[in-house]
Amino acid sequence: MIPATTGYPVATAYAPAAGPVGKVRSTGTCFALCIVTLGIYSLYWYYATHDEMKRHTGDGLGGGLALVLAIFIGIASPFLSSSEVGKLYERRGMRGPVSGVTGLWMLLLGWFFLVGAIVWFVKTNGALNAYWRSQGAR
Repeated sequence: MIPATTGYPVATAYAPAAGPVGKVRSTGTCFALCIVTLGIYSLYWYYATHDEMKRHTGDGLGGGLALVLAIFIGIASPFLSSSEVGKLYERRGMRGPVSGVTGLWMLLLGWFFLVGAIVWFVKTNGALNAYWRSQGAR
């Protein structure tokens, strides 16, 4: 495992390349878009990130199912997203920086001035961005 400058472990070149690499999304921009669109961007984020992870690994929820779950069972989405991001690292033989347990930030402190939601998103999106960068994304 090679430490990244972001504090997240970076996948090494020892693992074979999978499907297409996903897009790096600025955490600050995503958060601002969620506020400006009154949360609608968060639905797009769930769809896009899960779609990219499924295309990359061939495993996981995929964008459509993630979107449906985010709309109808939104409480599960933070747990599922963090879990799938963690599995990206585990497929490369590394310990994932986030897991399903990371979703507890959203559940337990999401109501407190959005502190938990912010912590959850920074951790999950940061780990996903670090993974995509390690796979060659810019």
